[in-house]
Amino acid sequence: MNKTAIILAKKAGSKILVLRNQRVILDADLAELYGVPVKRLNEQIKRNPQRFPSDFLFTLTRAEYRNLRSQFATSSSSHGGRRHLPHAFTEHGAVMAATVLNSKRAIAMSLFVVRAFVQLREAFVLNRQVVSKLAELEARLDAHDADLHELVEALHELMAPLPAHHRRIGFEFSTEPGKRQNRSLAAVRRAAR
Repeated sequence: MNKTAIILAKKAGSKILVLRNQRVILDADLAELYGVPVKRLNEQIKRNPQRFPSDFLFTLTRAEYRNLRSQFATSSSSHGGRRHLPHAFTEHGAVMAATVLNSKRAIAMSLFVVRAFVQLREAFVLNRQVVSKLAELEARLDAHDADLHELVEALHELMAPLPAHHRRIGFEFSTEPGKRQNRSLAAVRRAAR
């Protein structure tokens, strides 16, 4: 693709939204890309309803539209804004709109719209793969954490002092004055001198 095509595909991609778990483009944005008034685009939709099943096109609910208006700060209907709820076109609906408009610009721009949808789909697949790998790494780290915890516990057990009730091995002698030391210990001391 040349630079102009890349710019147009990015422009089309920036207009794609996610509504009802689908990637869509609103009628006003599609009309702008196709170089026609929104009114003309919607007229063609009304004239060709059989070409726009529910998986190609749906009308936003009032709540969805209010949410979008608050996000994009669009004008209110009392100040020259929209008077009807907008249509949302899926990838197939956007291509079908180009065929019913039948203008050279609409047909040319539909290619960029399709490319933008394809790029988003590829990015989504890549994102899913990254999320899967991160989950796998997290599971490995959790397993390693458990192994390290067991190792630390074993080291603590090995480093713990022996209980006090064990019998001592070896000679005992009293350090108190006046007590007789064990003969064996005295013999050892004389031999060491």
